[in-house]
Order: sequence, then C-alpha cells, then structure tokens
Amino acid sequence: MANNQEPLENFRQLYDDVKKYVELQTEYVKVEFVEKLTILLSTLLIIILIIVLAVIALSYVFFSIAYAIEPLVGSLSISFGIISGIYFILIGLLIMLRKQIIINPLVKFISNLFLTKKQ
Repeated sequence: MANNQEPLENFRQLYDDVKKYVELQTEYVKVEFVEKLTILLSTLLIIILIIVLAVIALSYVFFSIAYAIEPLVGSLSISFGIISGIYFILIGLLIMLRKQIIINPLVKFISNLFLTKKQ
C-alpha cells in the first residue's frame, strides 16, 4: 500500500510546484509590465517637457528674428508674416517627414521596450 501512495504524493508535489511556478510567473509578468509602462510614461513625460520648452525657446527666437529683420523689410507686420511663412514651411516638413522623424523612432522605442528581454 505504501508503494501506491508514493506516486500520488509525487503528483501532488508536482501539482503544487507547477501551481506555485505559474503564480510566480504571473507576478513576474505584472512587475515587468509595470516597469516597462513606467519607463514608457516617464520617457513620454520627458519628451513632452522638451517639446514644450523647445516651442517656448523657438517662439522667442522667432520673435527676435522678426524684430531683427524689421528694418530690412520696412514693416513689423511683414517681418512677422515672413516668420509665419517659416512656421508653415516647418509644419509642412514635419508632415512630410513624420514617418522618419516621429513614427519610426517611436515604433523602434516601443518594440525595443516591450519585445526585448533583459539580460
């Protein structure tokens, strides 16, 4: 009779071990997801802050350029019109190059973040 109990006990032990392994793997996946989501959100926040600061800096630069070229063009409104044209050209370039400038780097970053394993 003792011989019949041993395989049953081994099976129970194996079942408990597998159950504990699955629970640990589930927790590991949760922790890894939270870690990667935190990296993603912090990177997004840093990029947003850099963009906001860059927009503010560019606004001041373009205002100073508009005032600097005013004597050359004869009117402040014409110099601001020139600066507006520069903005429209930059917007057009951004739209035309959005795949190379925005989409491809974003896809590469997110795929590297979520699809590569830590060493």
